[in-house]
Amino acid sequence: MQAPATALDDMAHTAGALIERLRARSPRVHCITNNVAQNFTANVLLAAGAVPSMTLSPDEVAAFAAGAQALMVNLGTFDAERSAAAEIAIAVAREHKVPWVLDPVFIDRSPQRAAFARHLMTLAPAAVRLNGAEFAALAGSAPETAAAWARDNKTVVALSGETDLVAGGGRLARIANGHALMARVTAMGCAASALVAACLAVEPDALRAAAAALLIIDIAGEVAAETAQGPGSFAAAILDALYRLDAAALAARAKVT
Repeated sequence: MQAPATALDDMAHTAGALIERLRARSPRVHCITNNVAQNFTANVLLAAGAVPSMTLSPDEVAAFAAGAQALMVNLGTFDAERSAAAEIAIAVAREHKVPWVLDPVFIDRSPQRAAFARHLMTLAPAAVRLNGAEFAALAGSAPETAAAWARDNKTVVALSGETDLVAGGGRLARIANGHALMARVTAMGCAASALVAACLAVEPDALRAAAAALLIIDIAGEVAAETAQGPGSFAAAILDALYRLDAAALAARAKVT
């Protein structure tokens, strides 16, 4: 059962509790993601306290998904191997009640990719992490309809933008944290999706997990930007910031409504 709307009154506290849970439990997140994103996504998960796995082999992806605590499916490299691996992993995840996250990368640029994403939506992802253009392609409507679309599709939408929006189950959170340099590092969105999956591994309320994940990575981005000289140093600094992030920093910086 989902928590009532009043449960979103202190997302900073929720995020602080979740990052401590991640470090204590070290859940494994299996990621079916694109070539460009694999290394950075794995490092983000490790810095936050989770354990990544990345195999795409049809011969072993079922075993990896069955033993994981969460699954993330990213469509950034839409090839036959990843498509097959996604279908297998999602089927196994559903069988074993492993929560999974869909990241429909660039579906606004490819009708075939968009059609596959819509098919995957019928397989009940716990959350969908995407940007405004991707949401419009997936839902066929403007991002302003995200709350209603999440309700109708029985999922949580984590919509990244200048202000992140997380909606589901009649609840809504807006997160005004983050930094412009986050858009200058390849795979930042992919890594955010993996972090949503990691939080789902330790928090059954999908909206609270998704909102906490975006708040965690957004605040880590703010911290990293204070010392970074540009995108290159920022990519390393955000890993360090995630590794050091604690409940006190989240409480002091959170901008959630």
